[in-house]
Amino acid sequence: MIKVDVQQIKQRFGIIGNNAGLNRAIDVALQVAPTDLSVLITGESGVGKETFPQIIHQNSPRKHGQYIAVNCGAIPEGTIDSELFGHEKGSFTGALSDRKGYFEVADGGTIFLDEVGELPTPTQARLLRVLETGEFIRVGSSKVQKTNVRIVAATNVNLIQAVAEGKFREDLFYRLNTVPVQIPPLRNRGEDIILLFRKFASDCAEKYRMPPVRLDEEARQLMLSYRWPGNVRELKNITERISVIEENRDITASVLRMYLPDLNIEKYPVLVKQESDQKIFNSEREILYQVLFDMKKDVNELKKLVHDIMGGKMPIKVPEDPAAYTHPIHTVHPVPTIQEAETVEEEVSLSLEEVEKEMIRKALERHNGRRKNAAADLKISERTLYRKIKEYNLE
Repeated sequence: MIKVDVQQIKQRFGIIGNNAGLNRAIDVALQVAPTDLSVLITGESGVGKETFPQIIHQNSPRKHGQYIAVNCGAIPEGTIDSELFGHEKGSFTGALSDRKGYFEVADGGTIFLDEVGELPTPTQARLLRVLETGEFIRVGSSKVQKTNVRIVAATNVNLIQAVAEGKFREDLFYRLNTVPVQIPPLRNRGEDIILLFRKFASDCAEKYRMPPVRLDEEARQLMLSYRWPGNVRELKNITERISVIEENRDITASVLRMYLPDLNIEKYPVLVKQESDQKIFNSEREILYQVLFDMKKDVNELKKLVHDIMGGKMPIKVPEDPAAYTHPIHTVHPVPTIQEAETVEEEVSLSLEEVEKEMIRKALERHNGRRKNAAADLKISERTLYRKIKEYNLE
């Protein structure tokens, strides 16, 4: 039996669904809200993690204090310390005056650190000090300042793996993970998928003054069997797209298939390796990335082979009967020069850059310049997207 306060929270924050894992996450958030314990919210991209810090803040004694949400992946590495902890005038180029950071502004309130796994290592050390002592120092200052801030963090990165790889501090992980809240992926929420579809279809119909779209039974089963790699965000996007494009308000499975990218993989069978451990691609984009990666790898292997031959490390043996060999390595071809191999590599590198630039440009267009949504679509962090936009002059 779901507790009444959980239902009230769902209504207040617009949370749709009755999944046991979702109810458990809400219940844990409510239980920890009156305390000052740090909370780490985990879950895949698009599951709705950003709602839970607001639940915690609004049900805590700090609800009348500042609530600041910070996307750690969207702030360039060179300025994130200044954003979080502030800076002194003249501490770096462009620091024309003193500036308070988020930890100073939110004193007595709550800070939500989204994509906390993207924090640079030096910033992780500063954050650990705040968690342990409540102390921080502005960039360019030597004066220690105190703050009383409740920290709620979220990530779609496996921080345990990041710790093992040396990308995230172990002591900071345990400090942040005092109370873990796990948000289940949409594919594990069963009938919640249909409830969310109806909600998004109804909202879209009201917004654009049209009848809501409806799923027939076969389309409904297709919805439930799809993996939803983009989770609730993807479901909302697809529902709105169907609502606007399709004239027929009754949606069949054949129509729905055109909007589910996973189901289009059979269009590109030549690009998928026929191996026992074949990778299951979540989208056409992943297929393209894999093909380009393999091209780059092949060119690097070719270059190494040419270097070995030209350096005399590998003797060239011509078989007595070349037709007996079918593998391309055993086929007799003119040996390219090192310069020719390097030219090939440069051309492939150039094409990779052009493809990447075009994909970023199209993602930004699809999401009307909204970088957070474009980054999620491209499966990269906002910081990486920001850097690529600068690199390719896509401002």
